Amino acid sequence: MAGYRSLSDDCYVNMNLNTEMDLPSSRETVLHFFEQIRKKFPLMRNFYARERSEFVLEEDKDQGNYRWASVEAKRVLSGCVNIDNWDDAIDQHRFVLELVPYLLSVSPLDCESLNLMYGFDFTYRGNHNQLVAEALGLSPAFERLARSSDHRMVSCEPSIQFALDDDCRTQCRISIETRTSAYHVRTGEFPEEQLSVYLTLRNYGSLDPGQTYVETLDQLHAAATRIMDEHVIGNILEPLRQAITLR
Repeated sequence: MAGYRSLSDDCYVNMNLNTEMDLPSSRETVLHFFEQIRKKFPLMRNFYARERSEFVLEEDKDQGNYRWASVEAKRVLSGCVNIDNWDDAIDQHRFVLELVPYLLSVSPLDCESLNLMYGFDFTYRGNHNQLVAEALGLSPAFERLARSSDHRMVSCEPSIQFALDDDCRTQCRISIETRTSAYHVRTGEFPEEQLSVYLTLRNYGSLDPGQTYVETLDQLHAAATRIMDEHVIGNILEPLRQAITLR
């Protein structure tokens, strides 16, 4: 897990718990929840509110690596950006999920979905879509079209989603998000933007009897680590990094 930090320019690991019912938003409840997080992670000291009852607690962002957590109307989120050891990030997510049933009254029945997302950003000035097509390749059905000198690539964002169990309650999605538009291609002016790769594990629905949010997160984490090590690193992240380095 510690080695993931070197795979891209920026990386992050986020947890997202979506609930069926609205979360409590009273002043006392919200502040007590974030105070417990700050006791565990003292550098998370910047607290602020957004519109529509959204509350955020985060570390200073000056150094480029930081922790954050937030509560929205029907979501509890926790994230780490550019953390050296991703196991520390998972520990943070576990801690938040340990608090949720007791401080926010979220029962295992109230789960709409629990998500764990690994994100990797590459800074690149150029046609992101062309880079993705050349670095990762295209299916034979599209390859000849893409190689035509008369065609200019304006969109190439491959993604795949598959179930990890028979009832399709646990699913994995691997996707690539480019930030090159048709305007950039037409003018030939490409700003320095982030090309993103996302690996998302998602568990849908209420938890099984006796199962906790922490146990569910650990299962998603184990599956994500396996898919990262066996597929994403060698087939997606490293080819993209090498292609950018050679340009």
